[in-house]
Amino acid sequence: MRRLLALTLGASPLLALAHGISAEDQQRMLNAGYFHYIELGARHMLTGYDHLLFLFGVVFFLTTFRDVAKFVTVFTIGHCITLIFATYFKITWNYYLVDAIIALSVMYKAFDNNGGFQKHFAMESPNLLWAVFGFGLLHGFGLSTRLQQLPLGDDPIAMLWRILSFNVGVELGQIAALTVMVGALALWRHRPSFKRISYAANLALFYGGVYLLFTQLHGYQHDSHPDNFRFPAAEHRHAHEDMDVENTEDKTRDGL
Repeated sequence: MRRLLALTLGASPLLALAHGISAEDQQRMLNAGYFHYIELGARHMLTGYDHLLFLFGVVFFLTTFRDVAKFVTVFTIGHCITLIFATYFKITWNYYLVDAIIALSVMYKAFDNNGGFQKHFAMESPNLLWAVFGFGLLHGFGLSTRLQQLPLGDDPIAMLWRILSFNVGVELGQIAALTVMVGALALWRHRPSFKRISYAANLALFYGGVYLLFTQLHGYQHDSHPDNFRFPAAEHRHAHEDMDVENTEDKTRDGL
């Protein structure tokens, strides 16, 4: 399990990109031009499982193009606001904790899709449009914490263009992901299996959010230097070895 977790986290392309960026590599990225930041933004969205799972939950029961466009638009407005402003003004927080809260947004949407508010709280779901907008702000802040790990330069104008380029990449990646999601759901929705499996699908979505939540909390617990953007596999292994019960057992208490 430890090895699987390490491999899962270590396989993220953005993690690999941002891991241990040397001064030369940072300068190379700055010289690579804005298109490079568009590519990074698109890649981050397409490999950002938390963003994709949340969007999947949002569009799961939407049947018309108008509804899809409406909810995706408010989500996009929300994440653009925090992505651009938080990055430009260098407002950040521990990215493990931000991503943990984003995992809660996945759980929230799956819970809502399965009628959780009606079943467990005997109430209507909160306004979905405002909820999606609020979660959009949260996801944008998560994107910003990741972007701020990359070199953006000291020139305010150039930095703003790099942020906007990354944002354009995020939107392109989001459009590509949504095209696949909405198309697959449209085909599946007309099959009898959709009604039978939709509850189980959202339950799986909920537990996917639980997995992401514990993954991020696990990373937060073990990473003593969150500003160094990497998964500390060696520290992680040692932390578990330190917590090994066999190594902490007090044999002198056996006779008590």
